[in-house]
Amino acid sequence: MIELLKSGGWLMVPILLCSVVAAGICIERLWSLRRESVAPQSLLSTVIKDLDKNFSGQKLSALQLGSPLGQIFAAGLSQRDQGREPMVRSIETTGVQVVHDLERYLSTLGTLAAIAPLLGLLGTVIGMIKVFSAIQLAGVGNASVLAGGISEALITTAAGLSVAIPCLFAHRFLTRRIDELAVDMQQDAQRLIEHIFTVSPPILSQRP
Repeated sequence: MIELLKSGGWLMVPILLCSVVAAGICIERLWSLRRESVAPQSLLSTVIKDLDKNFSGQKLSALQLGSPLGQIFAAGLSQRDQGREPMVRSIETTGVQVVHDLERYLSTLGTLAAIAPLLGLLGTVIGMIKVFSAIQLAGVGNASVLAGGISEALITTAAGLSVAIPCLFAHRFLTRRIDELAVDMQQDAQRLIEHIFTVSPPILSQRP
């Protein structure tokens, strides 16, 4: 492995760093975007059962810190006495911030997916420059002289693509998961609003 990195030249260092950063982001986001930690299914029914009780500042703070969905609920409940429209606006504003927080590091992951193949391409160009320089000095008859440049060109390209492809897949996967979580939280927030202002029985059902 060390020999492979050496054969790829100095550009293997930033490509390797891209892979390490991308792996860290993927692990952190997969852990942070677990459904039970972002939008617990039992939270809506729990909040509905406690609506008749006095939601003090302490209870709202605990709800807000419990999960992103709890943060949305707390924002809405803090405006419950002001009427439906202020509550809806507060939920929408907080929802935008929550989704923005869920998308943390995704732009970095997308940037890494774009940079890695470019670094590989740069390594390819540098390797081919070395090949043509060797041809100019030694001719085409000495294969060992050309091998270093060709090896560097091919290894950096392969390394860049090996980093970029998983990064792109992970970016699409995490973006899709955030979209699904955002829809779930929106639906739960709407059920809470309907329960408070219309007390409609269907809102007690859990989402699929």
